[in-house]
Amino acid sequence: MSQNYNQIIQLAWHDKTSFDEIKRIFNISENGVIKVMRTNLKTNSFKLWRKRVSGRRSKHQKKSEILSSFENYTIKPNEIY
Repeated sequence: MSQNYNQIIQLAWHDKTSFDEIKRIFNISENGVIKVMRTNLKTNSFKLWRKRVSGRRSKHQKKSEILSSFENYTIKPNEIY
């Protein structure tokens, strides 16, 4: 099990790996990942990680997909009412 924790921690630290992807691989929820990180990291490392991932689009796949679909969208003059 400790090998799984090491892999979960490694994926959680990686900015481009979403919580959804971790759930697909290890069947562990976002709250579960947070608990693993809290119990296996030093306090300051955990706080640093939480600060980095809080509200980060890339850690939440659905948010990332929705927002990225609007990033390159420009409003055309005939669309303004």
